Amino acid sequence: MSDFAENRSIATVALVVSNYDEAVRWYVERLGFVLTDDVDLGGGKRWVTVTPANGQGARLLLAEASGETQASRIGDQTGGRVFLFLETDDFARDHRAMLANGVEFLEAPRFEPHGTVAVFADLYGNLWDLIEPKRQG
Repeated sequence: MSDFAENRSIATVALVVSNYDEAVRWYVERLGFVLTDDVDLGGGKRWVTVTPANGQGARLLLAEASGETQASRIGDQTGGRVFLFLETDDFARDHRAMLANGVEFLEAPRFEPHGTVAVFADLYGNLWDLIEPKRQG
């Protein structure tokens, strides 16, 4: 028996960016996300979050790099692996919209046992999967 609460979730994922405003513009204009928080924390720091328009899943905390060490991680937080997974209920619709909005896909859509997927890069080069999971039944 665990002493942990039963209802826990990963609610926020920090993404190191070079500029708050350019990152917000990219995620809102290219991916259709919504700016959910933009709070001045003082000293040039802000709490800036974006989420998919439907509000499902974790929100992204756009964390402006502070110093050379953090800046060196922009665009490569996972050593070149896919970092985040944007799940959709209609791959073709979202793929088409993202292409029209200037999102750079690094491959053609693939049909895998787990679903339809294609890798794209965000404005800094972080790799994402756009994925429509295979439905059971």
